[in-house]
Amino acid sequence: MPEMSDSQAVLGNMKKNSNAGLGHVLSKAFPEALKKFDPRVQWHNPVMFVVWVGALFLTVLGIFQLVFPHDASLRGGSGIPAYFTWVIALWLWATVLFANLAEAVAEGRGKAQADALRKTRTATPARRVHGYDAQDDPDVSITPAIEVSSSELRRGDVVIVSAGELVPGDGDVISGIASVDESAITGESAPVIRESGGDRSAVTGGTRVLSDRIIVRITQKPGESFVDKMIQLVEGANRQKTPNEIALSVLLSSLTIIFLVVVLTLNPMAAYQKASVSLTILISLLVCLIPTTIGALLSAIGIAGMDRMVQRNVLATSGRAIEAAGDVTTLLLDKTGTITYGNRQASTFHALPGVSHDDMVRAAALSSLADNTPEGQSIVALAAKEGCVLEQVDGTTSVPFTAQTRMSGLDLPDGAHIRKGAASAVESWIAAEGGTPDQETMDQLHDRVTVVSQAGGTPLVVARQNEDGSIRVLGVVELKDIIKKGLKERFADMRKMGIRTVMVTGDNPLTAKAIAAEAGVDDFIAEAKPEDKLSYIRAEQAKGQLVAMTGDGTNDAPALAQADVGVAMNSGTSAAKEAGNMVDLDSDPTKLIDIVRIGKQLLITRGALTTFSIANDVAKYFAIIPAMFMQTFPGLSVLNVMGLHSPFSAVLSAIIFNAIIIVLLIPLALKGVKYRAEGSEKILSRNLRIYGLGGIIAPFIGIWIIDLFIRLIPGM
Repeated sequence: MPEMSDSQAVLGNMKKNSNAGLGHVLSKAFPEALKKFDPRVQWHNPVMFVVWVGALFLTVLGIFQLVFPHDASLRGGSGIPAYFTWVIALWLWATVLFANLAEAVAEGRGKAQADALRKTRTATPARRVHGYDAQDDPDVSITPAIEVSSSELRRGDVVIVSAGELVPGDGDVISGIASVDESAITGESAPVIRESGGDRSAVTGGTRVLSDRIIVRITQKPGESFVDKMIQLVEGANRQKTPNEIALSVLLSSLTIIFLVVVLTLNPMAAYQKASVSLTILISLLVCLIPTTIGALLSAIGIAGMDRMVQRNVLATSGRAIEAAGDVTTLLLDKTGTITYGNRQASTFHALPGVSHDDMVRAAALSSLADNTPEGQSIVALAAKEGCVLEQVDGTTSVPFTAQTRMSGLDLPDGAHIRKGAASAVESWIAAEGGTPDQETMDQLHDRVTVVSQAGGTPLVVARQNEDGSIRVLGVVELKDIIKKGLKERFADMRKMGIRTVMVTGDNPLTAKAIAAEAGVDDFIAEAKPEDKLSYIRAEQAKGQLVAMTGDGTNDAPALAQADVGVAMNSGTSAAKEAGNMVDLDSDPTKLIDIVRIGKQLLITRGALTTFSIANDVAKYFAIIPAMFMQTFPGLSVLNVMGLHSPFSAVLSAIIFNAIIIVLLIPLALKGVKYRAEGSEKILSRNLRIYGLGGIIAPFIGIWIIDLFIRLIPGM
């Protein structure tokens, strides 16, 4: 078995830490949870800060009750024993601990991943050159290089990286081509090609060059490299509350204030009836009524959402980006590599009327010999499959395919010329050569091109110029771009959630329309240029839509920056990665769909647990109030439907349930509510049925069961 590389080991540790058992994670998170008892930390969460203050107050009250055991004012005139105050205080401290634990567990996963990433961030030697210009001085070997530490590199520095060396910092390849091992970042052991002058020129510090030599211009300052940003983000150092989190926090704080006012009015109302309620009971009631469950889990839900992104090799710059993914209503997807496999293959030879099929196949194969693209090679392979044998002919001149001419061909020694390429390119060549095919032939050609395009194929025209200069159009080669399996169903799922899918392609409108229909997308942009994407995004946003897109090139940067969710490919340029608010380390454009699902799951999880928490509070209100006051107001005993043993057991049971339910919901907050591709109405209806109704029923059952055990304790 081959030895595992250091980078693969690091990625393995990241996955291991991320998927560790809950018990192991809890043991590591416990010390961090204790540190969060600091009031300077607690006050950032208003709901849990109220619980913290209540626990502190009851602790002090319990001490005074021990010191002054006969002072009735400390017991509220209700005969509250000191031990009861202490038990309630301990369970309130436990409630705060469990809330801290939920957040610490979520943060612990990120910190474990950050520790693994730090192992890849080591100071490496770098060969820095001065005054290098790829145009004036293409031979870097004659340029003197100075060896420095990677920590000394600054933005704009130029370095040489040869086979076997680590890339010293994030940058762009400005000269050369090399095979690079990026497993330290992506976890994929297969090397990738990085070269200058294209959309795959970006290299990341800490990756290793496996072959050849490249010249890299550093694009990041020290401490701002890609790995540094990953470390800060996965460990939550830069995590800020998202707009939805802030809005929910305001709602929870408002509910807390309302319940605080309600509880404060209970004692004056009881006094009016010549009764009294102890401070221990009032604080217990307040803690049970405020939304402690969602208050305890809110931060953990957000952190866990970012963790799920990291587990899928997606780096989000903030929780805001993940939330935006959940609210997206329009997806822009490139056709090639996203909707289709991107390797168009020759599927059929269409000879025009009056042209021998064998002659057409032979001409197409000859014209493709100099075409090194996958499409050209597939034409030669299909011709061979149909029995075409190409013999060696001396004196031929190959005409290779180029993006400018969009044609390839072969010049034969007898003066004949064969060309194959896009319909418009071949027609332009015919016109330039002075060829005058009859109108009937051209009409037949245009009909065949239209049929192929409408079927979703790409038509390539084959023509031959004879020795006498006359030109004959032979036929059309049909290329098919295969649509990825399962995409149509996934797009249907998106549609159920109210998300429009838009295919972006450079194909002509007829081809684009056919592929869009076969793939099941809602709309398409044909013959798209970079500015077309930007215009479409702005038009959608003007309608109030949230747009997500992927990109990897510098020309995609404006659209990525404009989109609400811009997912840049890790293999792309630095400009693209800087413009987007997410980076896909696997460079898989289809992952945009998964990103939207994760964002939806985050929002659904937060909504479900908020529903459950508020429903809990309503149920606890009806469960506790009758038991608390049935001795003072015997008429309330009819509302004690659970038959709770006594006011003491009712309050303690509710406090214990209030703490335990947080622990029980931690796995759900971290894993997320199961995602289903449905509309918002169905999701809301399900949440109300499961988490709303469940949130009402669970406290009745839980408090009743706990009360069965507590009533066995003497004095309760």
